[in-house]
Amino acid sequence: MTKPYFSPPWWAKNPHVQTILPVLTKVDRPPLTRQRLELEDGDFIDLDWLSQPKTGAPIVVLVHGLEGSSDSHYARRLLQDLAQQQISAVVHHHRSCSGESNRLARSYHSGDTQDLHACLAMLKQQHPGSALLAVGYSLGGNVLTKYLGERGETALVDRAVVVSAPLHLAACATRLKKGFSKVYQSHLIKQLQQKLRDKLNNPQLAALMPVSSDEVAQLSTFHLFDDKITAPLHGFNGVEDYYHRASGLPFLSQITRPCLVLHAKDDPFMNDEVIPANSQLAPAVTYELHNNGGHVGFIDGGTPFRPRYYLEKRIVSFLIHSDKSPC
Repeated sequence: MTKPYFSPPWWAKNPHVQTILPVLTKVDRPPLTRQRLELEDGDFIDLDWLSQPKTGAPIVVLVHGLEGSSDSHYARRLLQDLAQQQISAVVHHHRSCSGESNRLARSYHSGDTQDLHACLAMLKQQHPGSALLAVGYSLGGNVLTKYLGERGETALVDRAVVVSAPLHLAACATRLKKGFSKVYQSHLIKQLQQKLRDKLNNPQLAALMPVSSDEVAQLSTFHLFDDKITAPLHGFNGVEDYYHRASGLPFLSQITRPCLVLHAKDDPFMNDEVIPANSQLAPAVTYELHNNGGHVGFIDGGTPFRPRYYLEKRIVSFLIHSDKSPC
């Protein structure tokens, strides 16, 4: 584990300020071009491109968090920084997260590495000379961690950064039932419930769903939603099986590509169970645990009206400049 070099300003030491203020102070997003990738099961995912890469130039692949998209605050900031440096990037949207509902009853989950692999394989085929540099945020960070561990030497990612990933899903689901963290759970669950209701309004999809419209409101926690919806729709034997098989923590020891993992000890989505022991880290993994930073926050200066961030500087430093030490 490396020594933390991130330090928040006095006004941003609170984890909820770190978590919420970035959402309220979004920067402008550069223009993006959409590409649709048809999947083997008849579904699709959408990719949003920040400029097409020049031959042999790297491509940064952004993997967003739960109910995120290319419009998420962290995606906007990184895309803006990469645009200024004329670095190509593409946002990998999970199914149903690009503004259009996906076609199947299933959607996406925290351990869904097949869609990410399909995206990366397409990128390698269309841009064979380009290095693929991936950054995964929150749920997307767990997906990226699991993908890198599963694939090992065959992973199509050359370097990676994982930010605020819920690497122990059961522990995170429990944490989000407590205190102010329930506010975050409620906000995200309402979005998942609405998407579920939309599918239940489609008679063909409703027939495949494990719940009825009357039961949706009862799925008020991640544990309940994942047990009744996520697990059965994605082939898991209940919520505990899903959390066990989809958590990224056990895969950290199997990663062979250079990978930076960033966590904040005060992250309101998590507890200490997501923090790996040194013995769980492969030699290729650089782990940064900061005392502050909230969930995908890491504000290190500026003002409350115009925050400045450690996150993008650190991501670009590691991915583009191959820097293993904190900046």
